[in-house]
Amino acid sequence: MTGERYEAGDVHGLSAAGKPLLVRYDLDILSCAVSKEVLAERTDGFWRYHEFLPVAQINNRISLGEVVTPLISAPRLASKLGATGELIIKDEGRLPTGSFKARGLALAVSMAKELGLNHLAMPTNGNAGAAMAAYASRAGIKTTIFCPDDTPAVNVEEIALQGADVYRVNGLINDCGKIVGEGKEKAGWFDVSTLKEPYRIEGKKTMGLELAEQFGWTLPDVIFYPTGGGTGLIGMWKAFEELEAIGWIGSHRPRMIAVQATGCAPIVKAFEAGEEHAPLWENAHTIAAGIRVPVAVGDFLILRAVRASEGFAIAVDDDAILAAGEEMSKEEGLLLCPEGAATYAAYKQSLADGRISRSDRAVLFNCATGLKYPMPSVDKFVDRTKPVDYGRF
Repeated sequence: MTGERYEAGDVHGLSAAGKPLLVRYDLDILSCAVSKEVLAERTDGFWRYHEFLPVAQINNRISLGEVVTPLISAPRLASKLGATGELIIKDEGRLPTGSFKARGLALAVSMAKELGLNHLAMPTNGNAGAAMAAYASRAGIKTTIFCPDDTPAVNVEEIALQGADVYRVNGLINDCGKIVGEGKEKAGWFDVSTLKEPYRIEGKKTMGLELAEQFGWTLPDVIFYPTGGGTGLIGMWKAFEELEAIGWIGSHRPRMIAVQATGCAPIVKAFEAGEEHAPLWENAHTIAAGIRVPVAVGDFLILRAVRASEGFAIAVDDDAILAAGEEMSKEEGLLLCPEGAATYAAYKQSLADGRISRSDRAVLFNCATGLKYPMPSVDKFVDRTKPVDYGRF
């Protein structure tokens, strides 16, 4: 942190040092403006925490019917693995556009409206683009979105249908980001890339606020978080600091576990090397596209939170991700996205190698609905015009 201050109410991207800006609040005023009891009476999803958020005018809050995402226990799998602590999935796929990207983009777009911006652009691996397109269309703001050329058609089509101009790029998300960055002056758009403006992190922060409230203003022992750009992990850590500062929680923190794929694990490599920054990961590849981020502008913030919490960074391979997703769906009835499945694969691996305790109460983030992703084909068939062999069933 450099200590530089930037005025609220102005349009901001990165700091003069080229690093992310973090929103700060007068927490004394905030603590007088809202109470736990008042929050308990509210029903409007993550906007219930509006005192903790930067949008000043209520008419600038863009909403698509957000909900508080559920905590779902997985007792069969916990028992199968010999865990005595509760295994809990926080299912972010219940949010508008089917992913946790709704949180960050709702805030970014709401602040864009408040600040008078009329054209937003971003790179995406899929879900973030869908969320920005939806919220920006709701706000009447133009969007231009760039995604890697292997982005699944369902994501690209969703982005286009929700009103954005979307383009495939022959590269990865960092290549898309370079196009967005270079276009700020030439095309006149505002760059809403991960952590290149201050407000997406405030939306993702609501995951930490919501988790604390759901746990009765306590926190779990460990959090497994699928980490690409890492906005949510950083945001939750910020939320916990703010809640402690106003006296709503104590000093206990969950161990923050950054989950990546072996084909794209820059944070894991930097963590294990004791570094504060994670260089570009060459030839990034994984089926979990949401965590295929070869370089993260907030790498040092991710690593600081992980280390301060006495957590760790872990990578799992694609075969483990696929197996974890299948196991969770067949044993617990929860259809995870690949990135969510990665957190369960990481949980299993961490139990097996002793990096977490079997008594730990663990929260795994499923960041999107599994309905957006490819599923195994099914070719079993019954011919109704012939005698049915019931013995086969």
